[in-house]
Amino acid sequence: MIIVLKPEATEREVDHIIDRLRELGLKSQISTGQERTIIGVIGDDRILQNQPLTALPGVESVLPILAPWKLVSREFKREGTIIEVGGVKIGGKKLAIMAGPCAVERLELTVGIAHEVKSAGATVLRGGAYKPRTSPYSFQGLGREGLDYLVEAKKQTGLPVVSEILDTRDIELFLEKADIIQIGARNMQNFELLKEVGAYDKPVLLKRGLSATIKEFLLSAEYIMSRGNRNVMLCERGIRTFETQYRNTLDLAAIPTLKELSHLPVIVDPSHATGKWNLVAPMSKAAVAAGADGLLIEVHSNPECALCDGEESIKPSKFKELMHDLSNIARAVGREI
Repeated sequence: MIIVLKPEATEREVDHIIDRLRELGLKSQISTGQERTIIGVIGDDRILQNQPLTALPGVESVLPILAPWKLVSREFKREGTIIEVGGVKIGGKKLAIMAGPCAVERLELTVGIAHEVKSAGATVLRGGAYKPRTSPYSFQGLGREGLDYLVEAKKQTGLPVVSEILDTRDIELFLEKADIIQIGARNMQNFELLKEVGAYDKPVLLKRGLSATIKEFLLSAEYIMSRGNRNVMLCERGIRTFETQYRNTLDLAAIPTLKELSHLPVIVDPSHATGKWNLVAPMSKAAVAAGADGLLIEVHSNPECALCDGEESIKPSKFKELMHDLSNIARAVGREI
């Protein structure tokens, strides 16, 4: 449910409404738009059925939110959310390009790739320090040491860092060393982890689960936002289908669907979606044309020797070519690189 305030509502009246909701055992979040300020009510709406909220000073109307996701919905916030990370705005006219190695391997390699992707136009450095792998015998990442390498790459290039967290016990480490905390596809419904990152203001990149529906995806984002963290980005990274020619099926229809249902920025990961380096460029272009707010691309200077997902990583030279092509597509749809 949302409470729409009168344009002339005072701060005192707003505080009184919030206090009343608290007395009823409900939480509230304020969203200030260009024309109206609204209060999102979090909790069991049935509590409000016999409560005359419209009688409260400053209240213009009380409206139900029909979607099961409340804070994530366009009903709660009409304008698209823009998240600022280290001077980079994600969700606005300019596309956010997050690029780097799938897994952090060596300091020199990580820093070198960071310099190359930045020179090509990337705005965020991606890199996995902790790697959830299907096989327990595959490379699991460097852990804390890998995060330190990313911090050094950030120090040298100025690029903010996005990296994946696997365990709630590592939250303090990620709050210190990462600029964006990634929740991977396998943890999309790890509700304790979602609630943990939701307790902080640190931006979160939430990836869609391998077999998750749009509804399940948005409700996972709701878990994070219900704890107070509004800095959430949705990442479409392909879903599991019957097709075996490539790793997953990139659900391009999810991009405009998510943009219609939610105010959160939508990022696309064409690398994990396809699992093949030669499909990354065409799927990146298609994602931008479909309305994505940014891309998450794996770049490695020597993919054949990569410790993780080398087959889907593109070389820096290919990334540079892709960025040139993307700038033309972005202009055609009213965006920019």
